[in-house]
Amino acid sequence: MARFLPAIAAFAGVSLTGLALYPVLARDLDGFEITDPLDLVLPSEPVSAVERADPLTTDPLTAIAEPEPVAIPTPPEPPKPVVPLVISTHSGEASWYGPGFYGNRTASGEVFRPGTMTAAHRTLPFGTRVRVTNLWNGRKAVVRINDRGPFAGDRVIDLAHGAASELGLTSSGIAQVRLEVLR
Repeated sequence: MARFLPAIAAFAGVSLTGLALYPVLARDLDGFEITDPLDLVLPSEPVSAVERADPLTTDPLTAIAEPEPVAIPTPPEPPKPVVPLVISTHSGEASWYGPGFYGNRTASGEVFRPGTMTAAHRTLPFGTRVRVTNLWNGRKAVVRINDRGPFAGDRVIDLAHGAASELGLTSSGIAQVRLEVLR
């Protein structure tokens, strides 16, 4: 205990000069304003659970408040994929054209190039996007109408070489397809 005495005295703010500890009496503290530590924690007057304290005028140490409910943040909804709106659907036979027409102008004025995802249709406006589904193998491609045709038989669309390759109908030359006109 003797070896801890200097540490305790230093912590208590007492000097050990002369090795005498003097007890503190209540009369020695006259003139000092002392606050009871319990007054800082406990309210001086009882507050009923029904009374609500005004947050602007109430001492936060003495106010009794119910905890406010914690709002659990909800994650934002993921963006919905943009699905093109189908305006109309048609079915029929499709054909394709390509190598002999490269470099020529289409009915819309564009130069016909290899590998394009374009097509010819008799009535749809230029620039219309059409989802073409090959009914024989299920493959799909979206093409843009930039030419007029087909003018053979009762075919419904004439695909450029790039679109025909995507749909897998270059070797057969024709296929049964479903056309979905997109907005």
